[in-house]
Amino acid sequence: MIGITVLGATGSIGQSTLDVVARHRDRYRVVALTANDNVEGLYRQCLEHRPQFAVLAAPQAAELLATRLRAAGSEVTVLSGVDGLQQVAACAETDYVMAAIVGSAGLVPTLAAVRAGKRILLANKEALVMSGALFMEEVRNHGAELLPIDSEHNAIFQCLPPGYRDGLAQVGVRRILLTASGGPFRTTAPHELRRVTPAEACAHPNWSMGRKISVDSATMMNKGLEVIEACHLFATTPQAIQVVIHPQSIIHSMVEYQDGSVLAQLGSADMRIPIAHALAWPERFDSGAQRLDIFQIGQLSFEAPDLLRFPCLRLAFEAATRGGTAPAILNAANEVAVQAFLAGLIPFTDIARIVEQVLDHCTIHDASSLTVVLADDDLARRQAQQMLPTGSGAASA
Repeated sequence: MIGITVLGATGSIGQSTLDVVARHRDRYRVVALTANDNVEGLYRQCLEHRPQFAVLAAPQAAELLATRLRAAGSEVTVLSGVDGLQQVAACAETDYVMAAIVGSAGLVPTLAAVRAGKRILLANKEALVMSGALFMEEVRNHGAELLPIDSEHNAIFQCLPPGYRDGLAQVGVRRILLTASGGPFRTTAPHELRRVTPAEACAHPNWSMGRKISVDSATMMNKGLEVIEACHLFATTPQAIQVVIHPQSIIHSMVEYQDGSVLAQLGSADMRIPIAHALAWPERFDSGAQRLDIFQIGQLSFEAPDLLRFPCLRLAFEAATRGGTAPAILNAANEVAVQAFLAGLIPFTDIARIVEQVLDHCTIHDASSLTVVLADDDLARRQAQQMLPTGSGAASA
């Protein structure tokens, strides 16, 4: 039996992971489930999946969960905080770790899993965005196994040959074609975006995601972060990555080879597919996802991204090219700005404005240590917070 820890179990990726695991109980056992503050959701999951451990961010929430579980006759051990997350990510009973905590909060526990030599199912792109070179070095040093869960990166992984980490050119690859749906505002005039509401921004046409990721998809910052992540996952540069708008979200990404061949991975818009792939790899098994009906789809279309409509994508490419702590600064400013937008404190278009101003104001350092990365992350958050309307301290990330 393979032991699995799910970091971010009550989120959309965590729930999809548990759905796949439940279909294959003969192969997997749930060791630990974690959540931020969703006591009720984690309580229900603990009763259903019977993990050994459960972790919540706040001690008070963890105490409430422990009380409820004891009353229900459950013997789950409840932990709290970053220490609890690191403990369950690295514990001996865990073989695979689904890293699905949204945002920068996922970095430290995911690194703990890496340093313990686990198989990491990486759904938290911010871990690589913030500290890509350091993260990949830790993966190599500790013999961890890193498999991407983002549908696009998982598709690229499936289309690449062995040995790609030695350099794409060495294995005959010319470039990566990273697909994007274009989100809910693909055809919206740029001057109309200022009036976009949080509800509209979260209404993704194809995928069911959390609010923060949905907004990132609407600004295409999510795709920009994926470009940075892909650079580290596949040992390449921003110049070797082309973002392609593909509204149907059927082709999840492509790899172009030097001989002119282009390999693509297709599938339904269901995150259980890449999750099942990473859980079973190098084997395959049922994910529970609906089978793809190419006759019902009829046609596939593609277009280049409009950087006037999506300035966040441009900013992400610039940060990837600058390197160092620029991606960490980009990500930190974006997290603060997105939270402020969701709270109704700033208009949609101010997300890109705040990110760009923070990048302009902050000094980019060599990302030589986690201490440096986290220091610049903190500085960027404070800079972004200062750009919010007076009295909006609650939007701090």
